[in-house]
Amino acid sequence: MQPIVLIPARMESTRLPGKPLADIAGEPMIVHVWRRASEAAIGPVVVAAAESEIVEAIEHAGGRAMLTRPDHPSGSDRIFEALSLLDPCRRYDVIVNVQGDLPLIDPNAIRAALEPLANPACDIATLAAPIADPAELADPNVVKVAADFRDGMRIAAARLFGRTVASDAGSQYHHIGLYAYRRAALERFVKLPLSAREKSARLEQLRAVDDGMRIDVALVDAVPFGVDTPADLERARALMRARQASRPR
Repeated sequence: MQPIVLIPARMESTRLPGKPLADIAGEPMIVHVWRRASEAAIGPVVVAAAESEIVEAIEHAGGRAMLTRPDHPSGSDRIFEALSLLDPCRRYDVIVNVQGDLPLIDPNAIRAALEPLANPACDIATLAAPIADPAELADPNVVKVAADFRDGMRIAAARLFGRTVASDAGSQYHHIGLYAYRRAALERFVKLPLSAREKSARLEQLRAVDDGMRIDVALVDAVPFGVDTPADLERARALMRARQASRPR
């Protein structure tokens, strides 16, 4: 595999406007995400930005970013435009989409997203973690995936995604919205119309499932902390301070 990591980012956010440039421990959040993705060391990392301010922040930190159209309906569309501009010769055959609001993500989790693609039957790989709090099963804000990780295996085919999943659908896990696409799968995905189930559940991955694409899941130990609200941002700042304080001097 020849992977490239693409991080979609835009300033517009209903609950936290300007989120990519929110300061965490003296650096914009998007810079922290770029650093974690670079530490995964699986391939080049590029931020696909909707605004020039994001590009400038990444380049100031020594990274690579490119400006994309501001009107993309999803991060998948944004990374596809970036890929098309970056790699017209099709050198990269796997695209890892890391969300731009995961400043504390473990680089090992990013690496884990590649593992399901060792199976040629897998079109798209994603991540999940065990549900630690039973209340999450009934929480529609927590996306679940049903998958059967048998005999200690840490990779399984996704059976069902949903905000609420029937108890007989199989073992349920907390879905983590980080994806690794085969290039052909991403090209196919962005050309598909929204499916009825996708519209109903507001889950983009159901578009791929409804078109017959296979999504496999890699199991990781914990859900990375994501920043969606001002309260999340304050917690991310505290977690980053604690992480930095624990490092050897």
